[in-house]
Amino acid sequence: MKHIDVFRKLGVVWMLVLLTSTITLAQQSTISGKVLDELQEPLPGATVQVEGTTVGAITDIDGYFTISHDFTPSSQIIISSLGYITQTLMVGSQSTFEISLQEDIVSLEEIVVVGYGTQEKKDVTGSIAVVGDEDLSQRPNTQIGSLIQGKAAGVQVMSSSGKPSQGLNIRIRGTNSINAGSEPLYVVDGVPTTDTRSINPADVESISILKDASSAAIYGAQGANGVVLITTKKGSTKQAQINFTAYGGFSEVWNTIPVLKSRDYIELMQEMGQNTNWAQYDDETDWQDEVFRKGTSQNYQLSVSGMDEKTNYYISGGWTDQKGAIRTSEMNRTNFKVNLDHTVNDWIKVGTRVAYTMYSDVDVTDNQAVNSGGVLLGALSTPPIIGIYNEDGTFTSNPFQNWENPLASTDGSDRNYRNQRLIGNAYAEVSFLKNFTFRSNIGLDHNNDIYDYFLNPYLTSYGRALNGRAENNTNKNQYYILDNTLKFNKQLGESKFEILVGAVQQKFRWESNRVVTQNFSSDGIQTPNAGSEIIAATASKSEKANQSYISRVHYEYADKYLITANFRADGSSVFGPDNRWGYFPSVSAGWRISEESFLQGISALSDLKLRAGWGIVGNDQLSGANQYSYLGLVGGGANYPIGGITQPGTYPASISNNTLKWEESEQINFGLDLGLWNNRVGVTIDAYQKTTTDLLLNAPLPRSTGFDNAIQNVGELENKGLEFVISTVNLDSDLKWNTDFNLSFNRNKVVDIVGQEIYDGSIAGRGEASLVREGEPLGTLYGYVYGGVDPQTGDAYYIGADGESTFDPRAEDRKIIGNANPDFFYGMTNTLSYKGLSLLVFLQGSYGNDMLNATRIDTEGMTDPKNQSTAVLDRWQQPGDVTDIPRSSWGNTDNSRISTRFIEDASYLRIKTITLGYDLPQTLLSKANIKGLKVYVTGENLFTFTGYKGFDPEVNAFGYSNTAQGIDYGTYPQTRNFIAGLSLTF
Repeated sequence: MKHIDVFRKLGVVWMLVLLTSTITLAQQSTISGKVLDELQEPLPGATVQVEGTTVGAITDIDGYFTISHDFTPSSQIIISSLGYITQTLMVGSQSTFEISLQEDIVSLEEIVVVGYGTQEKKDVTGSIAVVGDEDLSQRPNTQIGSLIQGKAAGVQVMSSSGKPSQGLNIRIRGTNSINAGSEPLYVVDGVPTTDTRSINPADVESISILKDASSAAIYGAQGANGVVLITTKKGSTKQAQINFTAYGGFSEVWNTIPVLKSRDYIELMQEMGQNTNWAQYDDETDWQDEVFRKGTSQNYQLSVSGMDEKTNYYISGGWTDQKGAIRTSEMNRTNFKVNLDHTVNDWIKVGTRVAYTMYSDVDVTDNQAVNSGGVLLGALSTPPIIGIYNEDGTFTSNPFQNWENPLASTDGSDRNYRNQRLIGNAYAEVSFLKNFTFRSNIGLDHNNDIYDYFLNPYLTSYGRALNGRAENNTNKNQYYILDNTLKFNKQLGESKFEILVGAVQQKFRWESNRVVTQNFSSDGIQTPNAGSEIIAATASKSEKANQSYISRVHYEYADKYLITANFRADGSSVFGPDNRWGYFPSVSAGWRISEESFLQGISALSDLKLRAGWGIVGNDQLSGANQYSYLGLVGGGANYPIGGITQPGTYPASISNNTLKWEESEQINFGLDLGLWNNRVGVTIDAYQKTTTDLLLNAPLPRSTGFDNAIQNVGELENKGLEFVISTVNLDSDLKWNTDFNLSFNRNKVVDIVGQEIYDGSIAGRGEASLVREGEPLGTLYGYVYGGVDPQTGDAYYIGADGESTFDPRAEDRKIIGNANPDFFYGMTNTLSYKGLSLLVFLQGSYGNDMLNATRIDTEGMTDPKNQSTAVLDRWQQPGDVTDIPRSSWGNTDNSRISTRFIEDASYLRIKTITLGYDLPQTLLSKANIKGLKVYVTGENLFTFTGYKGFDPEVNAFGYSNTAQGIDYGTYPQTRNFIAGLSLTF
């Protein structure tokens, strides 16, 4: 829209000059009229020109025009406006006209946001996926990542949990690191950031995803995992426009797991030798029914926007509230946004982007066993024979072991997280010497959060054991960026140049404090100062600074031959003085073959472009104490008794490494863009290979150093894959039907980790379930090969490394038993519209990924007083029984080891979104001065087709982990959501 506004204003000036030059011409007749947009609103700044002449007019602020000319009945006028489809009309005998122009969606999508600038889509030589305003507005949601999911090839959006407070795990073309971060860099209106939960999707105009090194290298050491550029909205109409949107709905868990009723549970306990007075337990509690609830959501957004010749503005405010489908889980967010651009004169422009967010949530514990407070596993494994409350109003516990019931975990403590965030920037842009533009931008991201926890000293057994517990965590994160860029644009004949140079300075600072106390006399005061015993009191600070120099050259010849080169030099305070600077070059080229003369006769061919790119990008995502890994750190707390008095002491905590540097990712990309039949069919194909070397890996050290391990630059990872995108306009009349489909293949491999093996993903006291090994992908699942059940003894047997059956396998008998990486993942969007009706159907899924259903280890293990799933009704009970479920065995975990028994195919196809909308006719709205009113209903996660037996196939118990993937251990599932809403424009 920025380019449209500029060109429209230049067009106004140009046409005024033309009109002045034609005043003296003969005037034999006059025509007049009004130009409207597709909503029947006046369209100022449109050009109305007499065909074959320089005679014309520019519509005024009310859309009116008048032209005097020597018209004949065969004269034609051409009506055009940038961003709208041009019309040509015969004058005939008419003297007045009313003309409606339709928005040219293809034209608007041709401008692509890239690093530190924009490009026309036809000129892009790298691999960039764009999610536009149309995609964003059709799917009401509270998180940016959810709107990206399934919309961009090569971009995998995974939710480790379905709770409202959970962020999203985004991987662009695979996982690129082991110890360092693998999340992409997010840039909001020029300000880099990490946490996108506080960003309001209603304020976002477009998202550009820089997938390859040739497009991301301008971000250097922060670009190895890809870059997500988020651009927020601007004013788009001459008249002030007010938009109000609102929706409300409810959510529910779409799947439950059947567990034993009281009678079957008691029989199981008796079978395991637990003799007690069972008659005293006469409850029949469905804990899943008690824990799960019908969640609710509501969202309200109000914005005012507009523009004139000098000023463009967008102001918005919004409020979102979600109550999750599990008791007490919730999220609340209030957003304020101001975007302002002002042209001071013909050579200077200033502007700002400011967003303020107040965010809060209440978390629930998942991914934990019931004895650690895990709510989901508590709902499955708490005995049904007990009620919720004791007679005194306190929560009940498992009568055999003092484990809380799941409602004690949700309702027995207060858990409040609150966050205030200010993210924004201010810029000045100066144009001089015709071809030069200098831009100075300063941005900040200030983030303050507080977490308060209070465990009631009376309601739960854990609370009574501690006499209450309180915790207060405060964190203050500050980030500043200053970038200055100089751009040069020039066209010489058929050659176009754009040269960009600049400097970037960044400063990060983190502060945190934590205090924990116990022993409360009552629940009257819930802050830590009321506890008599201090359990923990810590405070920490850390900071880092980056200095960077950037450059880019883009060259075009004859609109056919394209080349782009980037170079960035990054210096960082977190790396050793011997390797403090990193250098990140890239180059890419494009050939628009469709512009060659030998293809001009092929009418079906609209566009054909070949792309190729190479580049090196880096990864500096070290967090916490690892940010000082190159230093020899000193640790505290090594106190020594001297003279009978304890004196404070320190000790060497880490070894220095002055050569420590960035991870380095070398990437190659080949692409093809094809348009057919006036671009009614569009095809994009990309093939890539990424090799990441000098991993920031916690690797072993010689014992002679005095340390076991340290962060070092060792190791290598590889990702390679194919991406396919097909977009089609199937019908384009009164009934319109568009389809977008994307399909992605990625293969990950650990090439080198200096011969070591890394284990991760500890489950239920049974060891680690994930393995990192050379030659295998990250996300490899590791365990025993389950052989079956011995019909005589009922014990499980396993297949050892020698191929023989064994009841007592050794650690070396473990093998690779699964791969959490899908063979491919995909998304498909169908959009249909007929007059005022619209229908969106969005499908998303993955195929070939394995899941360790570790929840079943707890619910089929039969080793303790936990309730079990109904699968154990088929357990072995007497010699001769033939079954896959071993016998119950109190305290014996051999029958429920991490093994192929619990590996499941987690492939799924999900009907992610269906939205049915209706735009009310303008004839009904105009009388009330309403520009537009749309009502809609949306269903999310309506149906999931999968063979997975757990709550949900789209989860991961270990969140953002690079190594522990594909594990479900009582993880909060995705929910089915139903939403009704409206969008109102004045």
